[in-house]
Amino acid sequence: MAVSCLSLHSFQSRRSNFSTVTRSSLTDQSAAKRHLLGLISDQNRGLKTQSNPQKLSQITEAIDSLAAIGRDTVTTDESLSSTWRLLWTTEKEQLFIIKNASLFGTSAGDVLQVIDVERKTLNNVITFPPDGVFFVRSDIQVASAQRVNFQFTSAVLRGKGWEFPLPPFGQGWFESLYIDDEIRVVKDIRQDYLIVERAPYSWSE
Repeated sequence: MAVSCLSLHSFQSRRSNFSTVTRSSLTDQSAAKRHLLGLISDQNRGLKTQSNPQKLSQITEAIDSLAAIGRDTVTTDESLSSTWRLLWTTEKEQLFIIKNASLFGTSAGDVLQVIDVERKTLNNVITFPPDGVFFVRSDIQVASAQRVNFQFTSAVLRGKGWEFPLPPFGQGWFESLYIDDEIRVVKDIRQDYLIVERAPYSWSE
C-alpha cells in the first residue's frame, strides 16, 4: 500500500509540474506575440521601420523570441493553407509598391499570400481597390518542417476589363518560424521578414 500511495503521489506531482510548465509556456507565447504585434502596430506595414533602425532591431529581437518558441513545431502542414494578409515586412519591393501606388492614381489595398499546401500553390497578391490587382503565381514544395521552396511561374497585372501578363521570374524558399490560428512569422532566402495574419476572407483569381 505504501508503494502504491508513493506512486500515486509521484504521478500527481509530475502531472502538476507538467500543467505548470504548460501554463507557463502558453503565457510566454502569448506575451511574446503581444509584444511583437505591439511593436509593429504603428509601422504602416513596415514603411516607417525603413527609416528607424532602432525599431527594426526591436522588432527582429521580438521575432527571434517568438521563433524560439516555435522552433520545434511543424509549420508546413495544412495550417499553412490560408489567405494571409500583410501586417509588416522588410521586403523592399512590396514596400516600394505600397508607398508609390499613388503615383499611378491609386492606392495599395490588402497585400496577401494565398497558400494551398495540398495543391502546392502560392499567390503573392497586391490589391488596388476597387478593381486592380497584381499577383504572382508560384509552385511550392515542402522541404522540411518549417521550410517551403517556391518557384514563380507567372505574373499578372489586372484591372477592370483588362489583364497584362508578365513573364515568370525567380525562385527561393521561406521558413514559417511561428504559426498559430491568427498570425504567421516568416523569414525568407534574402533574410527578409514577413508578419501576416489570417485574412477574414479567401482570395482567389
